[in-house]
Amino acid sequence: DALPIWSPAPVQAMRAAARALMKVFVTRRIPPEGQRLLAEAGTCDIQQWDSDEPIPRPELLKGVAGSHGLLCLLSDKVDKEVLDAAGPDLKVISTLSGGFDHLSLEEIKTRGIRVGYTPDALTDATAELAVALLLATCRRLLEAADMVKNGGWKTWAPLWMCGYGLSESTVGIVGLGRIGQAIGHRLKPFGVKKFLYTGRQLRPENAAALQAEFVSLEKLAADSDFVVVSCSLTPETQGMCNKDFFRRMKETAVFINTSRGAVVNQEDLYDALVSRQIAAAGLDVTVPEPLPVDHPLLTLKNCVILPHIGSATYATRNKMSILAASNLLAGLKGEEMPSELKL
Repeated sequence: DALPIWSPAPVQAMRAAARALMKVFVTRRIPPEGQRLLAEAGTCDIQQWDSDEPIPRPELLKGVAGSHGLLCLLSDKVDKEVLDAAGPDLKVISTLSGGFDHLSLEEIKTRGIRVGYTPDALTDATAELAVALLLATCRRLLEAADMVKNGGWKTWAPLWMCGYGLSESTVGIVGLGRIGQAIGHRLKPFGVKKFLYTGRQLRPENAAALQAEFVSLEKLAADSDFVVVSCSLTPETQGMCNKDFFRRMKETAVFINTSRGAVVNQEDLYDALVSRQIAAAGLDVTVPEPLPVDHPLLTLKNCVILPHIGSATYATRNKMSILAASNLLAGLKGEEMPSELKL
């Protein structure tokens, strides 16, 4: 029998197929549902920083080179240097986050790159966390739990471990967007007497269910028993909560921030807490993240700090990963993204 004739066609076909796959760089391990969606798409050559730790800058610059798509996290600063390293084929960036202050949007827009993000997926979880943080802070839950553990619990006393309640209170929300609204709806059943809100513009539809009143930032600080910050980080909001802001607040007021750490001047917040200018503060976001263990704020009993866990439920993180993967795949195909940031 004649020997079979070797044909280069299958090899060439495989090489052509490999070339047809679009390179995608993923900057971290992501939840399994999103990972599976990318793997099963069959249109991507997926390269990934396979770790739960943030990718080092040199590895990011190397990994993104030649990519058509980038799936990143809020800890990854995507600036001109990264975009230059990626090269001209980069057509879509999908961030597994509701915020986008880690992205150099003007530079991205100039290059015609599309951006996907995951704001709706984390609204409920972040609002729940904001309420939990508020309650933990105003009712001194962490401080009280420590008393049980370290022998500080001696007996019942009328004013021992007293804090501040929500019933008949005034709550001021800075940023009545999706998350601010959701926080308000969860706080209302606690018997809040009045809601105030402030932001770039009036939001009558968002405010209607809460019967919330639009006021200036200054009036909100002065009149609120609880101040909850849930606005975006912009040049206008950076450092907005500073000594002047805290000086206007009541001595019995509680300050909560679940937005971005840079909205708050942390040195001014420390001074306000130490001098008892305000009663307490609860933060889920800081500058930097993680906050150094020797940071002055961590020495204060009237300051509760969490490690940016607003969206940290299994369901939410999986939903975010699916949305981030879907945004990426749609962007690579030139289709409409489920959640695109319009630049």
